[in-house]
Amino acid sequence: MASSTKARASQAGYGITVERDVFVPVRDGVRLAVDIYRPDAPGKYPALLAQSPYGKDAQMFETPPQPFGKSVFEASIECGDADFYAARGYVYVIADLRGIGHSEGEYEGMFSRHEGEDGHDIVEWLAEQPWCDGNVGTAGICYFSSMQLHTAAEQPPHLKCIAPWEIFGDDLYTHGQYEGGVLNIFLYGLYTGTYPARCGFAPNNVVSAMEKITAKEELEKLVQAAMADPDLKQYPYLYHLLLYPKKNPILFDFMLNPLDGPYYRERSVAERLDRIKVPTYVGGPLFSFFSEPQINVFNRVEAPKKMYLYTGMGTRPWRAHHHELLRWYDYWLKGIETGIMDEAPIRYHTTVAEKWQTAQEWPLETTQWTDFHLNSLEQLLPEPDWHNPEPDAFVQQPLYVTEKRARVTYVSPPLSEDLQVTGPPRVTFYAAIDATDTNFRVDLREEGSDAIYPLASGWLKASHREIDPAKTTPWEIAHVHTKAVPVVPGEICEYTVQLRPMSHLFRAGKQIKLEISSIDIPTDIETYDVMWHVCKAETILHKIYRDGEHRSRVSLPVIPQKG
Repeated sequence: MASSTKARASQAGYGITVERDVFVPVRDGVRLAVDIYRPDAPGKYPALLAQSPYGKDAQMFETPPQPFGKSVFEASIECGDADFYAARGYVYVIADLRGIGHSEGEYEGMFSRHEGEDGHDIVEWLAEQPWCDGNVGTAGICYFSSMQLHTAAEQPPHLKCIAPWEIFGDDLYTHGQYEGGVLNIFLYGLYTGTYPARCGFAPNNVVSAMEKITAKEELEKLVQAAMADPDLKQYPYLYHLLLYPKKNPILFDFMLNPLDGPYYRERSVAERLDRIKVPTYVGGPLFSFFSEPQINVFNRVEAPKKMYLYTGMGTRPWRAHHHELLRWYDYWLKGIETGIMDEAPIRYHTTVAEKWQTAQEWPLETTQWTDFHLNSLEQLLPEPDWHNPEPDAFVQQPLYVTEKRARVTYVSPPLSEDLQVTGPPRVTFYAAIDATDTNFRVDLREEGSDAIYPLASGWLKASHREIDPAKTTPWEIAHVHTKAVPVVPGEICEYTVQLRPMSHLFRAGKQIKLEISSIDIPTDIETYDVMWHVCKAETILHKIYRDGEHRSRVSLPVIPQKG
């Protein structure tokens, strides 16, 4: 680094000038619209680039930050506070993706090849401007974060660091639209601007990639197959979308691709993480939709890196953690020795304990995997239920019949001592169903807690139960999603469900609760993140076996307590 003397991070002291609707030409002649916030003073400064499909003009709305779910909450304002950085000596650039907002071109399906290439070209354009010193970083969360990764994978020479926080869809299939093979229709609201996103995309020229790349006869077959799917057909707005794809071309594409394959591989930056060579600061919440992507990126990128894991989603517009990120940008873009690289590579927050802790790797190097077995009488115990072969059971009817979520529940005895669970829990259980497929939802909670959402949750489509050893890692169980293998009705099968990462301290006297169910209900307050999943359209009997022969269990990453 340029400086070896520790110093405070950059201080606010600049006025700000704004240039709107500046058009940046990229390699194929398309011009992309950007807004530029820069210090109102002569000189050259490092630049930060934020890119998304939400519309650059909406990113600096002067609205008070709101918690998730509140009446004027807006999830799409996630680029960060341009004024904060410009006042501290950075040029902050907010860009519309091609086919979005004021940009030219065509938005051809989510995470098309153009997005990373365009990011590369904007970075290099910024480095050439008279007000830029040639050092460029990237900024923003969620889609902005994903764009940081796609841009870095293109290796623009002047990109010096990235900070992808709250990453969405590094693997667009498993960490985006099909968790455990189950369709998550978050993109219905995210694109159209309905709850929880509200504003959503700012489409100018958005098209279906499937309509562009698929022969007409083949496309019609795919559409008809989707329309014949009873699970999709029970949701009128999804069936309507199959008839009128221009309403939401993105979700239309996803519904035509229920299995993993080339469509998702081409759009998943997880396939190109080995190309990211710049310093990378990963951050985001544990327990959430973003947890697995941020863990995966941190573990796979081979570059100077750090990870910062918190336990709440915060507010929008996103204005959180800016001082922490400023230390990162100052170090890599300005050469200020902020001390950030002297700290442990991982910092994480633990609920109940309400403290920050450090680690060297994930899963944590001190992890002790501890099994709790499903037992009869709704018990969760250290030993399996050797002598009771009669299964537990629940019957789930479809949403058009009931809005009650059936489930089986297992609860541990009161714990004799504090138990810290930090990492990715996984649940292995044996089940039989009276159908050829179902969706399993697994939630981990603290018994008696008034928390609405689970500490960790996971999904698995029964027909996607086969584990993929080649892709399984210490931080995530992977399944084969390139094919669906129907279940033989009545046959007992083994299922392993990967839950999202968590960090929670169960105090002595508290109890661990595990729930197995098969449905999300849009009107149910327990529906996690309001990013819900498509459910089965038939009544299904689920039997859960947990005897000596079928050792159904939850494996918890337990961290020994010091002292």
